[in-house]
Amino acid sequence: MDIGIIADIHGDYAALTTALDRLDNFHHVEHILCAGDLIGRGPEQDQVVSLIRRRGIVTVKGNHDEWSHNLSHDNAIFLDDLPINWQGKFMGYKVFMCHGKPGNNIWGLYRDHISDTLLNMMLGSLEADILIVGHTHVPMYIRVANGCVINPGSLYMFNSMRISSHTYGVLHLPDMSFDLYDLAAEPIHPLETP
Repeated sequence: MDIGIIADIHGDYAALTTALDRLDNFHHVEHILCAGDLIGRGPEQDQVVSLIRRRGIVTVKGNHDEWSHNLSHDNAIFLDDLPINWQGKFMGYKVFMCHGKPGNNIWGLYRDHISDTLLNMMLGSLEADILIVGHTHVPMYIRVANGCVINPGSLYMFNSMRISSHTYGVLHLPDMSFDLYDLAAEPIHPLETP
């Protein structure tokens, strides 16, 4: 089973539609998960939320999703109702998804701040095989004894003071491998995940 992973769209409708088209028609994923920050900074925030809603994409609340200015009433309610944490199961694998860290959408997980021991403890305490995060805009895939931690990086392509990786990813089950793709390039070969 292949699962598309996206995060940090930040109101970039064109980037989102390109990523979804690739996940549907090139990667042929069975599910898509979004680790938050649908809005913030970008030009087409309402359209992004509408598309995520229409597609029924499982999403958690990012820190930017806390402020739903200039959205339609229904989209603002949708963002207000998003969970901070989400848990699900695919092929018997338990998945825990949040935007930053479990229970917190403000602070992120950076590779140079975490050890394999900490990640094993985190996965164990969450009773999860796979932890999906966003927020940092930095792609990450770490495999440890208790499972793996994935950050697909940030999707948006518009010019911003904040750097974007322009990436999304595909999680492969049952082997828990992860491929990262550059939205600005053809999706023929995956990128190396830091």
